Amino acid sequence: MARQRYTLVSSNPVLDELRRGDYPSKEAVLELAQELQLLEVAPPIAEIVEAYIQHRLMPEDPAGDALHLALASYHKCEFLVTWNCQHLANANKFGHIRRVNSLLGLYVPVLATPLELLGESYERES
Repeated sequence: MARQRYTLVSSNPVLDELRRGDYPSKEAVLELAQELQLLEVAPPIAEIVEAYIQHRLMPEDPAGDALHLALASYHKCEFLVTWNCQHLANANKFGHIRRVNSLLGLYVPVLATPLELLGESYERES
């Protein structure tokens, strides 16, 4: 299970997004998210978000995808796990993300959906 293999983290911006959403299992998701270690939104993260937007890496919503990627990159998270396959867990965008992060001197997390990360072990448990 992922909890034994990794330190699971999130951030207040992610929690805010989860609270605003309307989706099945919302209460269970929020309860699980409360158990996670929260990443600090350090001052350099705003500059990283702006660089992502300037390089047209992410949409112009500074509280959205750019912020999530900036947090994971700045804090050197091994994985950024997301269901967002348009801007984050998208193989067609990964090269651009890697180039921009390299230019900025940032770590490049693996961008994956939960199913990609859990892989075969999850399929067997279902």
